[in-house]
Amino acid sequence: MGPRFDLMANELGAKIAKRFYNVSLAIQQSPLPQATQELVMLRASQINGCGFCIDYHTKDAAAAGESSTRLHLVAAWRESTVFTEAEQAALALADEGTRLADAHRGVSDETWAQVRKHYDDDQTAALVYLVAMINAANRLGVIVRNPGGSYEPGKFTGLES
Repeated sequence: MGPRFDLMANELGAKIAKRFYNVSLAIQQSPLPQATQELVMLRASQINGCGFCIDYHTKDAAAAGESSTRLHLVAAWRESTVFTEAEQAALALADEGTRLADAHRGVSDETWAQVRKHYDDDQTAALVYLVAMINAANRLGVIVRNPGGSYEPGKFTGLES
């Protein structure tokens, strides 16, 4: 299976991608811990079935020093002992913020309370935008069928404009 369409090869697609990347860069530079960011992006990508994004965030997390044990257990984070309470709150927000159609009411008050217990205002803002942005990225990847497997860490460095 190959990609249906190369968004980066299209002039308008590349222009939009640069803006999209700049939003992601602002989140990346936020005070939300980088490890938490990668775990959240990996989890949402697993739920959405985006092979490219799973490949991307697994490899970037590993390159940043994340353990293979934690990366493998993201899919079963609720049944794992390797994540902090703060990471569990972020992963719960990722799950509920990604499964909006399944959750009926969106993000639960219990999950929101756990997020607010562990994250300050700037971290919370970054986390909310992160969940929204990774879901948008997943949808792009799934729509154009970007396959996983060929991503190299740091591939998108320097896209900012």
